[in-house]
Amino acid sequence: MNRPLLLGLVLVVAATPARAQFRSDPATSIAPAGSSLWHASWIRPIGSLLVPGTGQLLGGHPRGAVYLAIEALLITRALTFNAEGRRDRTRYRDLALAVARSPFAPVRQDTVFEYYEQMGRWVESGPYDVDPGPALVPPTDERTYNGQIWLLARTTYFADPNQPPDPDSPEYQRALAFYASRAIGPNFRWSWRNAGLEQDLYRQTIAASDNAFRNATAMLGLLLANHVLSAVDAVVTERLRGGGRPIAIQTGLDRETGARPGLRFLAVVTIGL
Repeated sequence: MNRPLLLGLVLVVAATPARAQFRSDPATSIAPAGSSLWHASWIRPIGSLLVPGTGQLLGGHPRGAVYLAIEALLITRALTFNAEGRRDRTRYRDLALAVARSPFAPVRQDTVFEYYEQMGRWVESGPYDVDPGPALVPPTDERTYNGQIWLLARTTYFADPNQPPDPDSPEYQRALAFYASRAIGPNFRWSWRNAGLEQDLYRQTIAASDNAFRNATAMLGLLLANHVLSAVDAVVTERLRGGGRPIAIQTGLDRETGARPGLRFLAVVTIGL
């Protein structure tokens, strides 16, 4: 099972004396009148926003390669996590169908994720209707999921949950509608009775799938941060070029260690005064 990634964005701005950071570089000189100032001021930041590192490389700054490398790494990790999540999702759904749902001749069809979460929490769903007749009669076994839903409905709508009113009363009908909208129907009934090991494996697999999808989403967040930071880098660089002030920006990924291992996205900006 995957361990969660610790994801963070660290931005450090350090002001240093201009004489200590200044480097003679024609690329940082003020653009003369009539030159392609619009190109330098806008195309590079827009290029960096679309493809991180583009603006830096167009301006002759090698750190653009770092943005591109980070972009490739994050895309690879996002795709990997997404593939792992989909693989484990298929595994836990197949396990549920083969073990917990198989005694009830289920229809193989998908449903909401909350259903699979409840399968990990409850040993049995319980029957939807305990009366073979036309009337809906909810189960009263509170050890099952449906039994708990009916208890919640009685507690919500009955004056005394242990003393149900007349079945034709508005209170009873509202409780019955509440139960019917939340209970597990016959086609999705399950039972892990005498299959404790399989249910433990099911819980582990569903947790692994959920964690992988969460990490894939986090990678997308870092991708967005990489785009924005590269664009901001390009904008700041162009502005500081016009004022003759030097700038140095270093970016990279740092691996965290300890109780919550993961990755940090680091950006160190040094501006000369």
